[in-house]
Amino acid sequence: MSEGIILKALSGFYYVDDGSGAPPTACRARGRFRHARISPLVGDRVQFTKLPDGSGSVDEILPRRNQFQRPAVANIDQMVIIASGAIPVTDPFLIDRMISLAAWKGCSSIVCLNKCDLDAAQSLYQIYRSAGFPTLRVSAETGEGIDALAEMIAGKVSAFTGNSGVGKSSILNALEPGFGLPVGAVSDKLGRGRHTTRHVELFRLKNGAIVADTPGFSSFDTEQMEGCRKEDLAATFQEFAPYLDQCQFTGCAHVKEKGCAVLAALKEGKIAPSRHASYVRLYEEAAQRKDWEDKKRGV
Repeated sequence: MSEGIILKALSGFYYVDDGSGAPPTACRARGRFRHARISPLVGDRVQFTKLPDGSGSVDEILPRRNQFQRPAVANIDQMVIIASGAIPVTDPFLIDRMISLAAWKGCSSIVCLNKCDLDAAQSLYQIYRSAGFPTLRVSAETGEGIDALAEMIAGKVSAFTGNSGVGKSSILNALEPGFGLPVGAVSDKLGRGRHTTRHVELFRLKNGAIVADTPGFSSFDTEQMEGCRKEDLAATFQEFAPYLDQCQFTGCAHVKEKGCAVLAALKEGKIAPSRHASYVRLYEEAAQRKDWEDKKRGV
């Protein structure tokens, strides 16, 4: 029996890399996983058996550090959120939802602003730098910032995500020339990219990084993404932290309450309006979910 990591899951096969440099082994999962309604995920550390015909079987899924439903990955160290100030312009709410989800799952976030050769995305840059997130400008076209991004992901497992058309696959191609990942053109009419990534897949880079290129999300499907309970949401907005214990009343929702220290910080310019607006929107979504929905999501 060997140990490895699932790099790709496709058509019922799990492609497991044992780190030896040999091609991944195409494995089927043992029937007991199906009976237990457990699905191996990309990123899972597993024990597997190589069979005489070159295929294999996944025998055991090792304990997960974390797992995500959208994108469907496990054991992620950090989320690299690709955004853009050029077409398609990224809605800050999409960034904030992913940052909140990552924080809830116990992994950090990097905000990566692509297409800086076309638009410096100064507003987005200022928002996330001020909130304390590692934020950098890159251009997959010119190579600007790619070396800095490579340093930030070296030796870690990172999921690349962002709305369609912002250049996730282009950045991966720039990080590791030779990948040749398909890149979709952005529709001028819709201002959105075509989905060129149909499944989640991990790639090993020469600097020791393991990265996932994930299907793009848009404002049309973020409602289906998982999220934490409303009571836990404020803790996923890291710039709220200095003020959470200073509110006048216990159980403050930080939405419109009297004596709220978060709202005072917002008024004083210490919290970006767009960040608080995203918090309120996520809070309202969480408040509308039924208890059984949260239980189904494992919240």
